[in-house]
Amino acid sequence: MVEVEANIKNLKVELVDYQGKIIAVSKYVDSSMIEKAYLAGIRNFGESKAIESLDKINNLPEEVKVNSAWHFIGHLQTNKAKYVVGNFDYIHSVDSLKLAKIINDLAKNQGIVQKILVQVNISQEETKFGCDETTIFELFGDIIKLENVKIEGLMTMAPFMASDAEISNVFRCARLLKEKLQDEFSYPLKELSMGMSNDYHLAVEQGASMIRVGTKIFK
Repeated sequence: MVEVEANIKNLKVELVDYQGKIIAVSKYVDSSMIEKAYLAGIRNFGESKAIESLDKINNLPEEVKVNSAWHFIGHLQTNKAKYVVGNFDYIHSVDSLKLAKIINDLAKNQGIVQKILVQVNISQEETKFGCDETTIFELFGDIIKLENVKIEGLMTMAPFMASDAEISNVFRCARLLKEKLQDEFSYPLKELSMGMSNDYHLAVEQGASMIRVGTKIFK
């Protein structure tokens, strides 16, 4: 039996001084597990499958749905954006102007401003999505011109099979990149989404404002 409540309690004790958001990555669990995490104090949840996640969310009690913030953290295909815009508070995985424009148009039709994060592939791994550190400046400049999306920050992922030092360096580079974008465009960025169950402690050390924790909570 998964001791969700105990896992969350231990995590909060470990991160007692952390002021950012703990996003419970609930993509592999059902609604009952999300409800358990909610009752244990979690208010941010991360999903990665557009249609399946909506079915899961709709099966939750109204209190959980309304009082939680929902984060779409997976790769978002353009043809699935219509299921995500307006149903998720944050979209973490915007990595192209084409996708940003589609999100903008969908948000405009709903009369909302969709919060997004730009995904950057700091480690330049071919298996990961995200723009690189050179193209992000052009992309950023184009996206901030769109009226119905609001860039809240950056998202990145650590490389597979890397040392703690290498992972820390990736997270440090992401933080520095966020600062450079703020200075270049005079555009405040609140969020830095990075760190998962195996490396969140390194992300916190490098200034993550959002950590995406799954197995640490649900296993």
